[in-house]
Amino acid sequence: MRIVVVGAGLGGVAAAVGLHRLGHEVTLFERGAELREAGTGIVVMPNGLRALDALGLAEDVRGHVMHATRGGLRDWRGRPLLVTDLVEAQQEVGTPAMIDRPELHRALRTPLPSHLVRTATPVERLEPDPTGVTVISDGNPVARADAVIAADGIGSKLREQLFPGHPGLRRTGRMDLRGMLPRPPGVATDLLASQLVDRRSGAMFGLFPVGEDRLYWFTDSDLHGTPPGPEEARRQMLSLMADWHPLVPALIEATPPADIYVDPISRLAEPLPSFAAGRIALLGDAAHAMSPDLGQGASQAFEDAAALSRHLIGAEPADIVQRLLRYDAERRPSANRMMRAAARQSRLTSQTGIAAWLRDTLLRAIPSRLATRQLAALWRA
Repeated sequence: MRIVVVGAGLGGVAAAVGLHRLGHEVTLFERGAELREAGTGIVVMPNGLRALDALGLAEDVRGHVMHATRGGLRDWRGRPLLVTDLVEAQQEVGTPAMIDRPELHRALRTPLPSHLVRTATPVERLEPDPTGVTVISDGNPVARADAVIAADGIGSKLREQLFPGHPGLRRTGRMDLRGMLPRPPGVATDLLASQLVDRRSGAMFGLFPVGEDRLYWFTDSDLHGTPPGPEEARRQMLSLMADWHPLVPALIEATPPADIYVDPISRLAEPLPSFAAGRIALLGDAAHAMSPDLGQGASQAFEDAAALSRHLIGAEPADIVQRLLRYDAERRPSANRMMRAAARQSRLTSQTGIAAWLRDTLLRAIPSRLATRQLAALWRA
């Protein structure tokens, strides 16, 4: 069966590899001039690793399991609010992996033959009919497919085409900075895999180990107007977090602006009515763009890719519509629950004033064992 995948991000590449291995005739279209991924670190949760296992793509990723024993939420000075036992959670449901995003992309795309990839080909629209889908780029047909997987990212043009009445993306009013740097000596291990929250400003700082010698950090703070460039954003965070735990401003200052990424945080304004429309299916951020608060974006895309591959085993052109409806029935409820959970987490960690003081008081009262069980349930999703 002829299948076109639009978008060569992490989820699109994983889906293309999975479908190719099933024997389908796959073509992967990418608007960029080369097949690559930029960025800093990325976490692949245990549920995402299980999905990569199903696709036969987890071997390299599992070599990057996260080495940390405790995690959870802390206040801006590093004092515990909600403590989770990562070792116990990992024993129950598996270990997350923390990996460099470009490295992960290279590992995923390695099994895909280069002749199946068409770069510098932005897909602007799809023209479905009863027997297939015509793929249009720069006003011209570039492929004919029995099915199309739209994995064209958070700003998906194909999502807009399929659901023109949907409100699309909505900015949350928050800004995300991300950076990665060599691990300095003497880093307090109790802060690894933790997120620090500030009830005064509603800002957050997260820190994760990447292997033995690098650290990945991110911030989440209010955004007013247009996102600043990396150098200005770095300066703003250094000012905002000057009196936080000393490690926080030290790591931000030690990261060159060229290694810092800045993005406004956006998510779908409301869940989509379906992840499938006839012979077209949506995958990853195109289907369920969520805030990054639970670190589940990539893992949910990998679950999409694994589910699509499973539902298209032995598929023929005549039954593709029913197969994609089964994919939708499996993935949409789960992914939308995760999207709502991420939004709740964002509201929780960005609170200020009396509401944040009450939050901190309640978090301190939650036993570590209960917090660990809740974390394990999230990783089991």
